[in-house]
Amino acid sequence: MFLESNQTTYYKTPIGTAKIVGDENGISAVTVINDAIETSAEIPEILQDCVQQLTEYFNGTRREFNLKLNPHGTDFQKRVWKELLLVPYGKTRTYLEQSKQLGDVKAIRAVASSNGKNPIWILIPCHRIIGSDGSLTGYAGGIWRKKWLLEHENPSTQQSLF
Repeated sequence: MFLESNQTTYYKTPIGTAKIVGDENGISAVTVINDAIETSAEIPEILQDCVQQLTEYFNGTRREFNLKLNPHGTDFQKRVWKELLLVPYGKTRTYLEQSKQLGDVKAIRAVASSNGKNPIWILIPCHRIIGSDGSLTGYAGGIWRKKWLLEHENPSTQQSLF
């Protein structure tokens, strides 16, 4: 059986250049890189829907993604990331609330660590998880990106963040 290898594309966003990786099993990574890399002239067919849906998200016309995701991680991490998909656009949840949803209040640090290892930024919305005091903590892409994404999804939060 022939297995297609990972395809990669680079896509310009308002928060930096996104590196998108995927194959026939789904999207396995969306991260924003700081390096000045040229955006891809040709987008691999397997990644075109992802780029289109991210464009719609950044244009404000998409609130939910309809893509096959294939994040690589431990079983626990995958449970945490699956739970993130339930946090609605424009809303936030605390790490404690996320731990409770997973059925283990004591797992708050493990949950936070798993969020930090989320390989599919934006599509698996770890940016929607905040500290119990409302603070913006722990975003691998940097707090300013987390703040931007939350304000993009809910402009009324602009004055309450930070």
